[in-house]
Amino acid sequence: FSSDLAELESKPQVAAINQIPAGSPQAMLSLPQHSCCSCHLLFPSFPTDGPYLKDSISIQSLAVSSIITLYFTDLGQQVGWTTFFLTEYTGPLVIYLLFYIRLSTIYDQVESKRNFRHPVVHLACFCHCLHYTRHLLETLFVHKFSGGHTPLKNMIKGCVFYWGFTSWIAYYINHPRYTPPSFGHRQVSFAALAFLMCEAGNHFINVALAHQNHSGNKACFPSPTYNPFTWLFLLVSCPNYTYEVGSWISFTVMTQTLPVGIFAFLMVIQMSLWAKKKHRVYLKRFHPEVQRKAAMIPIIF
Repeated sequence: FSSDLAELESKPQVAAINQIPAGSPQAMLSLPQHSCCSCHLLFPSFPTDGPYLKDSISIQSLAVSSIITLYFTDLGQQVGWTTFFLTEYTGPLVIYLLFYIRLSTIYDQVESKRNFRHPVVHLACFCHCLHYTRHLLETLFVHKFSGGHTPLKNMIKGCVFYWGFTSWIAYYINHPRYTPPSFGHRQVSFAALAFLMCEAGNHFINVALAHQNHSGNKACFPSPTYNPFTWLFLLVSCPNYTYEVGSWISFTVMTQTLPVGIFAFLMVIQMSLWAKKKHRVYLKRFHPEVQRKAAMIPIIF
């Protein structure tokens, strides 16, 4: 076989490879590095309007004649998933602490020294830092990424969202004039306990999912273990999203601030979309096991 390589938008031929063995995988094809694409990911497709090809696809299975043309799409600058999540989660951790220490460039120092900090302010800082520290540690030691990439612009959008909301949230909670929750100690204690339970549940679910991926047992839907936090698998197909939403709702009740409530509302929407999408995939792969489960909220959704 022989193959012509062309750019998808302008369609000029950029390279030609002749005498390709019949069993050669598409992954072995290499493009000459052009200065305009040296930091970009080029993804092949066949034909022009066809889907992107996986590395496991062989040229022999594509060829309808002795000559084929592969079209490459420039996906732009890419970053690894580990870099993506570490950058996205490190920002909120650092930003919140900068507001917590009440920098003179943010708050009036005279007012900061005069006003007493309610205990919920310290508790909120602990919970917020715990949440993002868990995410960072799971990114490093629990989640295993298959070496994929994502566009740099996605990381920028994610950082703007998380970092921006963290600044807004931290400014209100750590403000010298912050007003504690209406129902006092009971409200804070109940919400803090619910938050810690959701954080623990989220961690154990992620560990269970990672263990399944490591063992290579992907033929069955993840099943609950002796750990009570994993029993949510009996009711929903995406319990990690359920716990994530629970954490932010609990944090909203604990701090009773508008910015946290808005952020929690947006997280519910985003997690619902992700859960619905993943639930569809599970229905195709594990139909009998998932059919009676909800996506994220037991019975409701």
